[in-house]
Amino acid sequence: MRIAVLDDYQRVATTLGDWGRLGPDVAVDVFDRNLASVEEAAAALAPYEVVCLMRERMPMPRALIERLPNLKLIVVTGARTRSIDFDAAAERGIPVCHTRGGESHHATPELAWGLILSCARAIPQEHARVRAGAWQETIGTVLHGKTLGLLGLGKLGQRMVPVARAFGMEVIAWSQNLTPERAREGGAEYVDKEALFSRADVVSIHLVLGERTRGIVGEPELSRMKPGAILINTSRGPLVDGTALLEALEAGRIRAGLDVFDVEPLPEGDPLRRAPNLVTTPHLGYVTEGTYQAFFEDVVEDIAAWRAGAPVRLLGPA
Repeated sequence: MRIAVLDDYQRVATTLGDWGRLGPDVAVDVFDRNLASVEEAAAALAPYEVVCLMRERMPMPRALIERLPNLKLIVVTGARTRSIDFDAAAERGIPVCHTRGGESHHATPELAWGLILSCARAIPQEHARVRAGAWQETIGTVLHGKTLGLLGLGKLGQRMVPVARAFGMEVIAWSQNLTPERAREGGAEYVDKEALFSRADVVSIHLVLGERTRGIVGEPELSRMKPGAILINTSRGPLVDGTALLEALEAGRIRAGLDVFDVEPLPEGDPLRRAPNLVTTPHLGYVTEGTYQAFFEDVVEDIAAWRAGAPVRLLGPA
């Protein structure tokens, strides 16, 4: 049996899971590059019975599933995904299994604070200047006394609140389903969307991408932000209108920290690679030792259970 582990950029999958328990008749191949198109993926994955996906880094649409004649099992890391055509898999009798979420509920908010501090104090820029033999150039922003605006106050958004309080920040929040009562329970003041963008010194996005939230941050919202305010996105790239954001950054109206993008990996010629007033990370929110350990332990367990005829952690469409 041949197993493909996709998008393991750090090549750690084989060290974090006990693949030997699957038996001597199993071959595990790790892909440390992104398969960017259906054609490339179909050619590379055609021999494999099991395909292991890293979250939503590579989608599995019907067009790809139908071109993988040997595919018998899909395993995706994390607790949910919107990138697999479950109907196409079901028609082929291909089960889809998932894993535990690991540390991501803590890891992503921590990265969001890293991006906030990087933007507020220009840490990446000043680091680069010291390495180049230069000295200080920027003037930083203190977070104490400022306002954090949370676009989304779910599990991840709520974990931003105590850190903000520790910095001495006021916390306001809005989302389409948030109520004043739930905002108070989460430690924030409920405001409407317009007030959130006009009052906040830092806006951090913690929403699930869906039809109602795609492009939820556009030119009207960005234009309401204070001069020099910071926008942080560790959720999904398409939540923000990329054209409007690029214009705001190039005009110097706001600063931003992005861990997610419309297309990932971010294409070489994408203008965000050269945009001013921007700190970027390559979708690192959930990429921690503890999370990856849980992912690959469960991937092996999922495959072993499926081979034994009793698949576990079966996943279906949302």
